[in-house]
Amino acid sequence: MKLIIGNKAYSSWSMRGWLACKQSGLSFEELTVPLFGEDWDDMRVTENFAPSGGKVPILWDGETVIWDSLAIIDWLADKTHRDRFWPKDETARGMARSMAAEMHSGFMALRKQCPMNTRKRYEGLQLSPEVLHDAARIMQLWAQARARFGRGGPYLFGTFGAVDIMYAPVISRFQTYGIHVPGFAQSYMETMLGHEWMVEWMEAAEEEPWVIERLEQPFTE
Repeated sequence: MKLIIGNKAYSSWSMRGWLACKQSGLSFEELTVPLFGEDWDDMRVTENFAPSGGKVPILWDGETVIWDSLAIIDWLADKTHRDRFWPKDETARGMARSMAAEMHSGFMALRKQCPMNTRKRYEGLQLSPEVLHDAARIMQLWAQARARFGRGGPYLFGTFGAVDIMYAPVISRFQTYGIHVPGFAQSYMETMLGHEWMVEWMEAAEEEPWVIERLEQPFTE
């Protein structure tokens, strides 16, 4: 398998695809393509990129190409074992799928106004009501998952899985933009940030030579 990703400092969807590949336990080749660099427009129309419309991440599994992080998660779950990614309990699995789907399609204010930048830390920013609303909704979801299904471990549904992968970039954003969270959420964030794969990703992001100037500001319109 070959996974094409963007800059680790900035690409939230790439983080999800990469974590999914790590969770699968399958070996894969990792190819990082600097987003919006000098060669970006030419590279995104090449054979490797064309199926996704020039977006990352892209997973090539032999002749099969899968793009979009949630599709990559489901492909790898089918290829290995669904219990690696989704809760065994049917009720928990229904909630986990719903939370992953809401992350996939929602929280646009948080995404737009607080782009992922793992190398930055801000304090005392005036966050918009829309961002705070998104953060509050995420806290509600995390609280429900932990209270109902989190007794088996420190992750949202006890053990590490697809929902943790989908919300991993949110944790990075909360850290970057100094978004304060209640104690239970802080504990969960610390667990996630201490996960060996998250540590590996963050350390690699620090070593990247590329800088996207428009993503170096606290808010991007």
